[in-house]
Amino acid sequence: MAGKPPTGDPVQDAPDVAAPQHAAAGLPAIAHTLRVAQKQMGVRRTALTLLKVNQKDGFDCPGCAWPEPDKRHAAEFCENGAKAVAEEATLRRVTPDFFAAHPVADLATRSGYWLGQQGRLTHPMYLAEGATAYEPVTWERAFDLIAEELHALGSPDEALFYTSGRTSNEAAFLYQLFAREFGTNNLPDCSNMCHESSGSALTETIGVGKGSVLLEDLYQADLIIVAGQNPGTNHPRMLSALEKAKAGGTKIITVNPLPEAGMERFKNPQNARGLAGGGTPLTDLFLQIRLGGDQALFRTLGRLVLETEGALDTDFIREHTHGFEEYERTARAADWDETLRATGLRREEIEEALRMILASRRTVVCWAMGLTQHKHAVPTIKEVVNLLLLRGDIGRPGAGVCPVRGHSNVQGDRTMGIFERPSAAFLDALQKEFGFAPPREHGLDVVRAIRALRDGDAKVFFAMGGNFVAASPDTEVTEAAMRRARLTVHVSTKLNRSHVVTGARALILPTLGRTERDRQSGGDQFVTVEDSMGMVHASRGRLEPASPHLLSEPAIVCRLARRVLGTESATPWEEFGQDYGTIRDRISRVVAGFEDFNARVARPGGFTLPHAPRDERRFPTSTGKANFTAAPVEYPKAPEGRLLLQTLRSHDQYNTTIYGLDDRYRGIKNGRRVVLVNPDDARTLGLADGAYADLVSEWTDGTERRAPGFRVVHYPTTPGCAAAYYPETNVLVPLDHTADTSNTPASKSLVIRLEPADPA
Repeated sequence: MAGKPPTGDPVQDAPDVAAPQHAAAGLPAIAHTLRVAQKQMGVRRTALTLLKVNQKDGFDCPGCAWPEPDKRHAAEFCENGAKAVAEEATLRRVTPDFFAAHPVADLATRSGYWLGQQGRLTHPMYLAEGATAYEPVTWERAFDLIAEELHALGSPDEALFYTSGRTSNEAAFLYQLFAREFGTNNLPDCSNMCHESSGSALTETIGVGKGSVLLEDLYQADLIIVAGQNPGTNHPRMLSALEKAKAGGTKIITVNPLPEAGMERFKNPQNARGLAGGGTPLTDLFLQIRLGGDQALFRTLGRLVLETEGALDTDFIREHTHGFEEYERTARAADWDETLRATGLRREEIEEALRMILASRRTVVCWAMGLTQHKHAVPTIKEVVNLLLLRGDIGRPGAGVCPVRGHSNVQGDRTMGIFERPSAAFLDALQKEFGFAPPREHGLDVVRAIRALRDGDAKVFFAMGGNFVAASPDTEVTEAAMRRARLTVHVSTKLNRSHVVTGARALILPTLGRTERDRQSGGDQFVTVEDSMGMVHASRGRLEPASPHLLSEPAIVCRLARRVLGTESATPWEEFGQDYGTIRDRISRVVAGFEDFNARVARPGGFTLPHAPRDERRFPTSTGKANFTAAPVEYPKAPEGRLLLQTLRSHDQYNTTIYGLDDRYRGIKNGRRVVLVNPDDARTLGLADGAYADLVSEWTDGTERRAPGFRVVHYPTTPGCAAAYYPETNVLVPLDHTADTSNTPASKSLVIRLEPADPA
């Protein structure tokens, strides 16, 4: 029955395994989508809700940040987007009675999947110091408790204000404004754990830390390279864009340590061919690369382009770039033997990729976490840029860089100022508009925030959305650090692990979701989001709120700011909470590109933010040009008897939100504690298919980090490489094992050993 939560935590240690699939979507995706949606929402609510997802007069999907085309299908959502909507619009409820029946110690033994399946939070809840269970609390008392702890701090920098990528532009702008008016730049966010490496690399090389392409550029490209990304699971609507590009003659190269069903063949559920036929083969060349070998691959491709007569766009290089000579000297020294060791590829495969690049007049490179979460992630992405610069493939239609973001507004949050290292120009604009002097000293990112909690230098942790404990690296260290806090606060729609790993005191503040109507005293409100390609559009919920006790994220920030900052603040917090249009008016005067915000976002489909490299071939870098770079080639190495592990998602999850226990495309059912290992590697290690093993990571600090009881699955991974799901394997990621420059946890290149374990 819809609305009835599961009563027990299902056994997850005996998964069933079948052969992986070689096509994505199709009728099975439709059937699974409807089954999940109706189970959570019921038939009528499913129809009313899903038909408004990603529509111009509807709400933005709370899942990924893939953009919508101008002409939209009536069902403009994917399987995982429908799961995200169903989780939010569920009829299940978590009431005060639930917390009375489940002490924190009990909830701490439950899986993240079970916690999420209980339903929507309905009341503010408080865990007093020494208490064993959460109890309901009024909003007024909750804000008093937060103000009490914040006012007791020795410095504003003892507070941490974390943000998830689902926070709207309006809420994010208010949140950073409150934090800075309070006196700190401690604004860690989920970007620190995903695309921070992209922003670092792109800011230095092209001057803008975002992608340079629009959806139409994919359709015009001659070649698309998809590296370190699995669209079939993580961004399924991207497959529709790739299918349309293929219909126009585009070639696709896939670079990945795992074969992924979506990139092999796409059965589009929105057309007859996808439903009844064999679908569309997407990949023309599959480069099954060794983990972390991407920098070596792109460096060698650059060398081969340099060595090919007539292959360079010399006019573009001369007029628009800097540093070419140093790059050329370094690239021409690229060694074939080292490249083959680093990539695990055959020379003929790389030469075939070169032929496709040379045949292309317009190339787009897309990437995601498979490139950003390595120690050498930033130089890897710079190498991608180098290759495109050689061919003049930035700043013209059908070509450019395309980092594919995860959360639906993670890019917008950064645009709104959610950043621990804000630019002087942004702070100047903030000061001019609001009349206070924001702090100038850089704040703490995610990794540094955990260290601060661990070391007692931070005492209050406030999270606007997300599941910080489950998402962060080095799980045992992170959890111990959180427990040292004086107060932990989480603005959430549903239960997650972060609610049961708390400071001395803890608050859960329930908020509206994207699907719900937001009524304030100024009337019905809407919010805005920015997608992965810099398009800004409105999002309007239609459902009645899950509880009359919910507040919107902007309302929570405004009420908190009024309580904490008091009459000393000249910011019109009450006005902002009543009418979000007044927030957008202020954004338009602070954030570049948002001029006349209210009028422009009122247009169906919204508007496109300016992007100097794309729009003008102007590169606002330190040199005034696009910068070639020439970092030494790096790649992870595993000793004899060890493997390189990447953490990844199953098809039944979105980041730390677990929708189910199956990974349909990889053939995994009813379990998540599996490790995918190349059959030859497994046999060498004496591990039969179906055997069990503990995963133990090895790092320079000598600390043993262990994830016990994983079923070994013989799988066609790159030799020497393995894969397993997070957050279960986040325990293996050392807190200090991070990408140079970006400080992103390097969870895609862990050295592990597999120790046989008793299945019992």
